[in-house]
Parts: sequence; structure tokens; C-alpha cells
Amino acid sequence: MENMLDSARIWLVAYSTKVLAAILVFIVGKWISRKIASLVGRIITRNNVDVTLIPFFESLTYYSLLVLVVIAAASQLGINTTSFLTIVGAAGLAIGLALKDSLSNFASGVMLILFRPFKVGDVVSAGGVTGKVVAISIFNTILFTPDNQKIIVPNSKITADVITNVTANDTRRIDLVIGIGYDDDIDAARQILSRLIAEDKRILPEPEAVIALSELADSSVNFVVRPWVKGSDYWDVRFDLTEKIKKAFDEANIGIPYPQQDVHLYVEKYTPAA
Repeated sequence: MENMLDSARIWLVAYSTKVLAAILVFIVGKWISRKIASLVGRIITRNNVDVTLIPFFESLTYYSLLVLVVIAAASQLGINTTSFLTIVGAAGLAIGLALKDSLSNFASGVMLILFRPFKVGDVVSAGGVTGKVVAISIFNTILFTPDNQKIIVPNSKITADVITNVTANDTRRIDLVIGIGYDDDIDAARQILSRLIAEDKRILPEPEAVIALSELADSSVNFVVRPWVKGSDYWDVRFDLTEKIKKAFDEANIGIPYPQQDVHLYVEKYTPAA
């Protein structure tokens, strides 16, 4: 009995040492992995690489090293590395099937980094939302909306949908449809529109702004007004120009039609039955 207890005590001490060694390897290895990932990020930053790539490669480096740390910790427990890798491979297949959506997000993240339809700082419409890109990670993309909401969009949803990069080009065209009444002076309206565009220095001379009569609608004669501006001036110019057009048309007694409905009431004279 004493021999059995001594053997158990010896085995427990030896195995406890292995467990402590494995834990120590894992803790130290995880710490080193984070430091190396952070170092990779700093190296990329110093080489003026696009900031879009920094968090992606940091995460990729960290998780790759973490796999090696787990294998090293397992070897401290006396687990055969080859057998362990086989088990990990089989478990990875099962986990991959269970987490296929996460793997799809990872693959989509790689595609976003490789093909780069947008970068950090761009304003995009993607995955059903619109906002400024603040980070692209291996599984999701983070956007801030114009009203400062934080939206986390899975990468697979972005690559599976249409991506509109609003700020991809330096200039944008403002598209306005301005209606006047059928009794109003078309030439006078055109002159007012031309004057307002010429007076706004934020509107670019090239490409030349388009002012054209586009449609004889049911209740209005419609002009299209299409000036070009810098992307950063788009909304300011659009709002200002719309207000100026309304005020200028009011001063010139040019009406802007709006939907209205006429109601006709008919009064029938009641004749009592004989």
C-alpha cells in the first residue's frame, strides 16, 4: 500500500510540475505574442503602410502565434505533438463546420484587405448601413454613423452586398430637381439658377454645372441642376443652394408647385315624397 502511495505521490509531483510548466509556457507565450503583434503594428506604422492594414495584421500575427503557444504548452504536458496536431486538425474541422459564419467573415476580411474597396477614414454604404470606416478587423468592420453611432458589421455581409464608397473621389455632383409652374417664365428661372451657381465659390468651374429643362410633369416644369463640388463641401452646398433657390424664386414671383387637392361639395335639394 505504501508503495502505491509513494508511486502516486511521485506521479502527482511530476505531473504537477508539467502542468505548472504548461501554464507558465501559455501565460508567457501569450504575453510574448501580444508584444510581437504590437511590434508588427509599430513596424507597419513606421513604414507608412495604410492604417487599414495595421489592426488586421496585428490580429493575424497574434492568433497565429497563439496557436504555436498552445502547441508548446501541450508538449510540456507530454502530449505527442504529432498526435496533438492530428487531434487539433480533426477538432478544427468540426469547429470550422460549427463556426462557418465566423470563417466566412474571416475570408471576407481577407478579401477586403486584398482588394481594398475602401480604407479607414472613407465614408461608405455597405451591409445595409452608411458611415465612416474606423476599423477593419479579421471578422468585422466598424463604422461610425453621421449621428455618431457605432455599428459593427460582419465582413461577410459587406462582401455579399453592394459597396458604395462615397468618398472614393475628391469631387461629387449635386443632383437637384427644381420645379416651377407652367405659367412661370422659364428663361427667368434659368437665369436665377445660373446666377446662384456662379455666385457660390465652392462650386467648381470644371466640370461645368448643368442646368437643363428635363421634364414637363403633371403639375410642374422641372429643371435639373447639377453642379460639381469638393466632396467635403457636398452637404453644405446642397443645403445652401436649395435655400437660396427658394428665396430667389419667391423674390421673382416664380412659384414652386406642391401637391394639392381640390375638394368639391355638391348640395342636393331634398324633395319630400308625396
